[in-house]
Amino acid sequence: MLRKLLDSIGPSFHEGGKFERFYILYEAVDTLLYSPPETTPHAPHARDAMDLKRVMGYVWLATFPVILMACWNTGFQANSAMAAMGTGELEGWRGALLGGIGYDPASFFANFLHGLTYFLPIYLTTFIVGGLAEVVFSFVRGHEVNEGFFVTSILYTLTMPPSIPLWMVSLGIIFGVVIGKEVFGGTGKNFLNPALVGRAFLFFAYPAAISGDSVWVAADGYSGATPLAAAAAGGMEQVAAGGYSWFDAFIGFIPGSIGETSTLAILIGGAMLLITRIASWRIVSGVFIGMVATSLLLNLIGSDTNPMFSMPFWWHLVTGGFAFGMIFMATDPVTAAHTNAGRWWFGILIGFMVVMIRVVNPAYPEGMMLAILFANIFAPLIDHFVVQANVRRRLKRQTQRA
Repeated sequence: MLRKLLDSIGPSFHEGGKFERFYILYEAVDTLLYSPPETTPHAPHARDAMDLKRVMGYVWLATFPVILMACWNTGFQANSAMAAMGTGELEGWRGALLGGIGYDPASFFANFLHGLTYFLPIYLTTFIVGGLAEVVFSFVRGHEVNEGFFVTSILYTLTMPPSIPLWMVSLGIIFGVVIGKEVFGGTGKNFLNPALVGRAFLFFAYPAAISGDSVWVAADGYSGATPLAAAAAGGMEQVAAGGYSWFDAFIGFIPGSIGETSTLAILIGGAMLLITRIASWRIVSGVFIGMVATSLLLNLIGSDTNPMFSMPFWWHLVTGGFAFGMIFMATDPVTAAHTNAGRWWFGILIGFMVVMIRVVNPAYPEGMMLAILFANIFAPLIDHFVVQANVRRRLKRQTQRA
């Protein structure tokens, strides 16, 4: 409507001037909040007024609570470790930037800005390198570039440990974009979550940089187990001995990947996605039900040699990447199941697999990444069985009527 008004005034009056720039800004905001005249013509979906730009925009906005908490907790963990080790000021550009602010773990700004110095380099590296890879690949293949990578870049960043080298970040996002998405035709055609594909590549190619006890706190020389690693080593007694409470894990006062520590912040963003129907409540419910049922079964069975059998479901919820994967990764509209019944089984499969990987596999206490990738592979088969079951029921009804 604004475009028609500007055109009626005359192209010489608004083109290239401040009115044209105002329209560009207006259009960007308008198409984020409302439906633009051009809707998504292909996958992942064109549903009602919800086009691809709005879907990706809402997911990006939903990560804001996670990003804010990620920056604060990353700095809090680093400052606390530095205080415990008696470390002075940092060297290099971080030391020059934070020299006048200090490293007091009781200071909100000192924690937030310290964490920001780790979050921003990882995110900018991901966005620039991954975006360039997608643009080049899209140009060669001749298909459009859309907002899909906008979400992939932030989700990939939030799954990284704060101390990971940036060249590894570049390799991982290139692998995730090219192998996880672009070789299949781009957004809407990939069958695996590209952010998780990139993280899985790093895990198997450089396990020392993305696992263990020394990568989760951004302080040189500091080594400390996460609650999940402590539980795998000595059960819930080891978690308590490490000074971790369930409330601290729920709020996010624990070491871990940048954006996976605060279950509270994740659920706040998840509430936005569920209210706007961007995320499927069936998948989220299925993941939670599968996790609870499997953990209760293993608690009942018990084990004298494996302490993870005794880990209750409420601790599975707040440790590792479970909450982040349940809200932001499992609900990916492209790689998840698409039928309503299939979404239940898809979510239950993830919840079952994550507990089984955490408990039964002693070499890998975290299991959400592999559980989601495993379910992504079976999502088309799940939908196939659901559709075939619907067809058989309809044929049966028609036969009975005849």
